Amino acid sequence: MAIRIGANPIGWSNDDLLEIGGDTPLEVCLAEAREAGFEGMELGNKFPRKPAALKAALDPYGMDLVAGWHSVDLLNRSAIDEFAAARDHIELLKAMGSKVFIMAETSNAIHGDRSVPLSRRPVLEADDWSEYGHRATAFADRVLEEGLRVVYHHHMGTIVQSEADIDALMAATGPSFHLLLDTGHATWGGADPARLARKYRDRISHFHAKDVRKDIMEKANAGDWSFLDAILGKGDELGVYTVPGDGMVDYVAVFRELPGYSGWVVVEAEQDPKKANPLAYAKRGVAHLKAALKTAGLA
Repeated sequence: MAIRIGANPIGWSNDDLLEIGGDTPLEVCLAEAREAGFEGMELGNKFPRKPAALKAALDPYGMDLVAGWHSVDLLNRSAIDEFAAARDHIELLKAMGSKVFIMAETSNAIHGDRSVPLSRRPVLEADDWSEYGHRATAFADRVLEEGLRVVYHHHMGTIVQSEADIDALMAATGPSFHLLLDTGHATWGGADPARLARKYRDRISHFHAKDVRKDIMEKANAGDWSFLDAILGKGDELGVYTVPGDGMVDYVAVFRELPGYSGWVVVEAEQDPKKANPLAYAKRGVAHLKAALKTAGLA
């Protein structure tokens, strides 16, 4: 599979705060995504979850299904129970031809609560990573038997936020368990996404491209904002995340650390669509990614 550029609908409709972009029809999102040059979409809260209905929604716009986020609770249940809970999602992805299964531990996450500052995010104790990694690997093994590669979405406000968290997770898991490299979450979490790409290139099977507004990140960190306050922006200000080419991430440097990467590069810029026009920003993101991929030799 060559590199293809896809989108997450969160630039049009927010999944953690449903009223943000809540009045934007799915058809508008898909039409504008196509106009911007995307070839596929990840799932969002407005998408049908039955294969026939989802295919009917995507086909008129020439879109493939890239993948879709799935929240897991492996801190509190076994890999077998988690696999059973994920069965419907697995079957949907298989039916739609997806290749990766995006997971994130959200049982104790705080990113969806606007009243909780990021300083209160959960932290896994050093002695707990081994057991968590064992469960995560067992889950990934089972999902791989279904033809899907588990990719873990490190995320602000969760147990896997910092570079140290990512290192602990990857050290505790086996070869079936891969990483979704998200440049926005990596940067805001204090990591260098190019360094992560270099370190884990053989286990990176999915890529989220979002950029970071440095000035907003610094304000959010200094003021200990909640995740949602930071991504939506306070007052008339834009939020911390934006599309590639509009922030501080050096995408050429990141892509140069991923020689031979094959799969999707997905724009996932969580913004308030009333402040940041989704179509205009999407076009900007696609243009920057195409140029960066070409410069890095991955086009």
